[in-house]
Amino acid sequence: MTSKAGGQTVGETLDGLLSRLEKTSDTPGLDAQVLMARLLNRPRSWVLAHPEVILTGNQYAALEALVARLEGGEPLPYILGSWEFFGQEFEVTPDVLIPRPETELLVERAIAWLRKQGCGNRELRVMDVGTGSGCIAISLAVFVSGLSITATDISPAALKVARRNAEKMNVSGCITFLEDDLFSNPLIPDRFFLIVANPPYIPSNTLHKIPVYGREPTLALDGGSDGLRLIRRILTEVPNRLSAGGLLLMEIEASEGPAVLASVSDALTKARIHLHQDLAGRDRLLEVQV
Repeated sequence: MTSKAGGQTVGETLDGLLSRLEKTSDTPGLDAQVLMARLLNRPRSWVLAHPEVILTGNQYAALEALVARLEGGEPLPYILGSWEFFGQEFEVTPDVLIPRPETELLVERAIAWLRKQGCGNRELRVMDVGTGSGCIAISLAVFVSGLSITATDISPAALKVARRNAEKMNVSGCITFLEDDLFSNPLIPDRFFLIVANPPYIPSNTLHKIPVYGREPTLALDGGSDGLRLIRRILTEVPNRLSAGGLLLMEIEASEGPAVLASVSDALTKARIHLHQDLAGRDRLLEVQV
């Protein structure tokens, strides 16, 4: 990408973007395509199929402004104001964690389990602990009918984003959003068939050394000295919150599998426990059935 203020084709611009973003991004090609698609208000597939299209001076200037923000360390989803998760476009702001592909494993397992239960004439109660943007709760509501979901978060700002996402996807009628610090809100129902959670799980010392620190909300990332502070609190509550035969699905940090299993064994001596690996073969999802 040069200082040329227009007359440059989409293909030429993408090549220049790739070169610039390689310095700051793990996925420079994808980021370049997503930026161009947003600029032109076209699908990414259209952008790739029309490299000969010439950018106007105004379009080029707008793109430069977006790239400058990206090079300054602002995450791409916050620049765009939305991000895809489980095939849907979610609003994201700096008040919420950016949805990540590894969390789709949790949603896949939850949907499969809920469909296996079958709602019939009963209402299946689900709780999403630390809902953030609402991406987990909303995805479940979109793909499984008959659910009654309670989605909680300690952050009022995050809950505003989640509510907007639920309204946008027409599922706000089956999701109750509550401000809560891990089951302390008296409006939370007593028992659930399914509890899902993507809690903060990065150890504090580790978090302070990685690029995500200061760019996404620390509240949604910091798991305490060993990364298990919130996880232990959730596990302590599970025996009193899951119905008989109910399921807990919780995302964990890849290196914490053994420590999490030890914590589960202490809190839930009779539960069936399984660790699922993500696509990279790393421990990622804790499954506990009581």
